[in-house]
Amino acid sequence: MTVRTHRLPAASALLAAGLATGAAGGCSGAPAPGEAYRLVPGGDAQRGRLLLAHYQCGSCHAVPGVPGRSTQVGPTLAAFGGRSYIAGRVPNEAAALQRWLQSPQSLVPGTAMPDLGVSATDARDMAAYLMALR
Repeated sequence: MTVRTHRLPAASALLAAGLATGAAGGCSGAPAPGEAYRLVPGGDAQRGRLLLAHYQCGSCHAVPGVPGRSTQVGPTLAAFGGRSYIAGRVPNEAAALQRWLQSPQSLVPGTAMPDLGVSATDARDMAAYLMALR
């Protein structure tokens, strides 16, 4: 019996190995290195999207999936989850974003972002949605 082996060019073999490693890592449910701080434990991103509409965040910001005005006062929140900072000063991590949504003045005194009376639960879900925007 003759056994045939197929030889892949070196670049193809490396690509196949990389894809297998990536696929295995993706199936583990673990966040990519450096992304864990963006996770919002217990957050419900879909509820967060609805809450962003409820709190009328679209009145000042362009938020994907959230209705709003055509002119914006604040910056767009598209790709917010990929940003390094909140308001250009606060590291963009889940816990800081939740505090920001509840009390922006406590993190950046004098910011134009108003205190909207967001509860801790609402802030968690809103943060989950915003962190998912890439």
